[in-house]
Order: sequence, then C-alpha cells, then structure tokens
Amino acid sequence: MQIREAVSADWPAMWAFMRPVIAAGTTFTWETDLGPEEARERWFPPPPGRTFAAVDADGTVLGTANSVRNHRGPGSHVASASFMVDAAHGGRGVGRALAAHVLDTARADGFRAMQFNAVVETNTRAVALWRSLGFTVVGTLPEGFAHPEHGYVGLHIMHRRL
Repeated sequence: MQIREAVSADWPAMWAFMRPVIAAGTTFTWETDLGPEEARERWFPPPPGRTFAAVDADGTVLGTANSVRNHRGPGSHVASASFMVDAAHGGRGVGRALAAHVLDTARADGFRAMQFNAVVETNTRAVALWRSLGFTVVGTLPEGFAHPEHGYVGLHIMHRRL
C-alpha cells in the first residue's frame, strides 16, 4: 500500500465509498444527503490542509484522509483530521496506515498536537484505533450525535501530542 497526496482523478473512486459512509449517518457528522460537489469541497481543504489517498499496487483507492489546521491564531499549532476507508478494504490496516501518515505529516508540517473534534462513541473500532495510537478522550459531548440506531450518543474529543 502506498499513501500519497490525493489528486482530482482520485475523487470518483473516493466518492464511491465515501457516499455510503456519509449516507449511513453512523460515524460522520456530515449531512446524510450531502452531494458530491460539496463533499469534495469539504474533503479537499485549502492549504495548509492536505488530502491523502491510500492505494494498492494497481492504483485502487482503498481509503482517504484529510488533515487541517483545527484552530487559528494562537491555536494554529493544533491539527485535526478525518478518515474514511472503503468498506471492502476494512480491517486490513488501511486506517492505521493513513493515521500514521497523517500524524507524521502533521508533525513535519510543524503542528504540535492533533485533536479530533467528533469521534462518535459508538464507533468502537475508530475509538480503539485512536487509543492505540496514543490519543486520549479529553472530553465527551453528551448526546452530541443523533445516531440512527442508538439514538443520541456522545461525541468524543480526542487528543494527542505530536
């Protein structure tokens, strides 16, 4: 697997697996009926934001991540990131590889910390992954996420120093 900067030509493959994730409304805080134009605009942030694609040897996009400055001004040294992995390639280390790459890149870009603003507490695979990579839950917004199956559940704010 290779992780590289995403390019415009990656978008159709990325949207093909991102759309069901967004529409399910179980792990992401975006509107479930979000269209491809607005999704693309959000997923490809302006600099210093970055967007990455994890691809296999054939060039198939397995997953994607983006990294952004989480705060401005005196808080501009804190980054944030978002991740989505094609369900057909889940459980194979794609998310972990993307996370390691994003953390390394954020550190190289001069960020001092990474903060995730909205990790759905019922997304146990993501919470476990982030914990295994040194993130801690610094707070939980009670009932901050309207889950379609579990009702109102908490949104974790997770942090780690870089």
